[in-house]
Amino acid sequence: HETSTLALHADKTFENFTTVRSGLTVEVAENLADAKARAKEFSINPRGWLVLFGSYGCGKTHLAAAIANYRLQQHHEQSVFVVVPDLLDYLRAAFNPNTHAPLDVRFEEIKRASLLVLDDLGTESATAWAREKLYQLFNYRYNAHLPTVITTAVRIEHLDPRLASRMLDGIRCTFFVLEAPSYRGKSTRPRRRHGEG
Repeated sequence: HETSTLALHADKTFENFTTVRSGLTVEVAENLADAKARAKEFSINPRGWLVLFGSYGCGKTHLAAAIANYRLQQHHEQSVFVVVPDLLDYLRAAFNPNTHAPLDVRFEEIKRASLLVLDDLGTESATAWAREKLYQLFNYRYNAHLPTVITTAVRIEHLDPRLASRMLDGIRCTFFVLEAPSYRGKSTRPRRRHGEG
């Protein structure tokens, strides 16, 4: 699928996801091991939604990509792995009259993907159009019981409540908090977001 950037994450597997790092407390190492186990379980039997929440660089994207890579390697299943702002750019580009794939065709492909990984939810520009498209995507996949993996570093109360309510549905969705600090040392990306205090 042309929107999917899974190929950029081909190196991210469960095998090379490290749960033991210097400076981690026992509790945090156990939390990472638990996150890995949950993600592996989901990759073997993708049902419902898995939300991975944690600070930038803690390993969310690695685990999300490992799920999609596992499905590809073990089941030859093509997942759609996309960073949320890139997804919205891709859909916006479909408004161009010269585009070969109109918006409805592009959107249907993503909505119906056998497994959809939405990386970095909450980093998109929160325009009315973007909110509406994400709501339509979430709502369709939620009602159709389609397996979906979402990563976010944004606290749930700062997300669109229509999205948050689906992500917090304990029957269909596993919400997992990764407690590890950034793998990358000190993150250069801002921790505070507009509206957080």
